[in-house]
Amino acid sequence: MADGGKGRTAAAPGGKALTAEQVVARFNRLRQEQRGLASKAAELELELNEHSLVIETLREVDPTRRCYRMVGGILVERTVKEVLPALEANKEQINKLLESLSQQLQAKGRELNEFREQHNVRLLGEEDARPPRDGAPGGKGGAAGVLVS
Repeated sequence: MADGGKGRTAAAPGGKALTAEQVVARFNRLRQEQRGLASKAAELELELNEHSLVIETLREVDPTRRCYRMVGGILVERTVKEVLPALEANKEQINKLLESLSQQLQAKGRELNEFREQHNVRLLGEEDARPPRDGAPGGKGGAAGVLVS
């Protein structure tokens, strides 16, 4: 890659140049999306653990015993033999969703890293392997990169 354009801004995927502010905004949006995916994955992990605990407990109970299940905000009375298959099916669906979410999270992480490398984005407090350039304190784009808090 040539270092011919010192004052250039980074190129966007559509061919338009991005300003430092646009790079920071897009980087923050990508980080927020990644955090949202991670948060949803953690929520699903908890739900999966709850389902596992309930399934283990119900397997040891008499199948004709009454139990209660929340369906759409309404508490319904069923027997264990009716509820257990539904819980197991829900657990499988949560597992599939969790796997899909994990793949999305990995893809988002790769996208974020590629964007960081492409636009030379550095986080505050992050050690930089290269010595800082004179006259480029905050990074206004181009070869200096972008500094994100």
